[in-house]
Amino acid sequence: MRIKDFLKSGHPPTLFSAFLYFDISFMVWVLLGVLGVYISKDFGLTSTQKGLIAAIPLLGGSLARIPLGFLVDHIGPKKTGVVAQLIVIIPLLCVWLFANTFNEVLLLGLLLGVAGGSFAVALPLASRWYPPQHQGMAMGIAAAGNSGTVLASLFAPKLAEAFGWHNVFGLALIPVLATLLFFCVFAKESPDRPAPKKFSDYWSVCKENDTYWFCFFYSITFGGFVGLASFLGIFFHDQYGLSKVTAGYFTALCVAAGSFVRPIGGYLSDRFGGIRILTALYGAVAVLMMGVSFLPPLYVVTLLIFLSMACLGMGNGAVFQLVPLRFRKELGVMTGIVGAAGGLGGFFLPTLLGYFKDQLGSYGVGFAVFALTSAGALILLRAVQKGWTFVVLTETS
Repeated sequence: MRIKDFLKSGHPPTLFSAFLYFDISFMVWVLLGVLGVYISKDFGLTSTQKGLIAAIPLLGGSLARIPLGFLVDHIGPKKTGVVAQLIVIIPLLCVWLFANTFNEVLLLGLLLGVAGGSFAVALPLASRWYPPQHQGMAMGIAAAGNSGTVLASLFAPKLAEAFGWHNVFGLALIPVLATLLFFCVFAKESPDRPAPKKFSDYWSVCKENDTYWFCFFYSITFGGFVGLASFLGIFFHDQYGLSKVTAGYFTALCVAAGSFVRPIGGYLSDRFGGIRILTALYGAVAVLMMGVSFLPPLYVVTLLIFLSMACLGMGNGAVFQLVPLRFRKELGVMTGIVGAAGGLGGFFLPTLLGYFKDQLGSYGVGFAVFALTSAGALILLRAVQKGWTFVVLTETS
């Protein structure tokens, strides 16, 4: 695939709109986790509760992605994106002005998860403008909006030091409203958009075994990425005694690795095949995360996590190089279903890390479990991909 050919195809303003919408939504989605060290200090939280603070918006995003996926195919991704962004404004306002207890923060964090549902909007919006041979690159660029987690990690702790963590949610309204305006003006629906179907028609994808395998594989790559992005600030602060702001900088460094390489994962998958790329990446994540489980010195563990996040980010691009090839006509609902599985994986990871810290006194056990899960994903991928006849033919043609 040549870059010049890619630039001549599709609709660049819509691709950038999808990226920007995704980017700011992801920034908002992980704010609770990034600010978890401040929230936990105010409320005196246990490690399990810290994990839950980081995880609850991820659960909300998982729940939001399926209905948003349905809406994308029924009314189009642009209208769906506008509705979702308007909903996100509500919990931002409420956390800023009214949230004064742990339970209130959890409830609003669940609603804040609608921002995580942006995945089900941005990817179909971009994908439908591009031909099959450019799917990996287009999806990778749009989904590189998960770099919003970097913005949150870089700026939210510093703003919380200056203005208090409640006010960070108020300040977040500024980029959210600006992005909503830009999205309304520049995003366009693709002329190749499939005709709307009844909601019941989309349940047919649940009869396909491939649907569940995509869900599982994405729960490892995306779930690992977003779960760690939301929890690493707490991990660096608690395990290595970093200040809240410094922990945010270390988190931003690691998250950047996974955010900006996602298009590379899509590009390599277009070139060599998503199955081959995923196989290598799952193996690398298993080895690296097992290294993290031993909780080595700070700079060693940072390097291991940095490389792991890069592998997970490329894995996200690889999975979604395969999805539109296998389910192009049902892309909206498949993005919602598979994305929901990714969000669910992200919910479990910080929850388990916090739980094992409380029960066994170490974060290492949680990282070891994740390493073994990634190794299991590698084995299962090699076992089930033989049934992906359409994808294999596409990759080798």
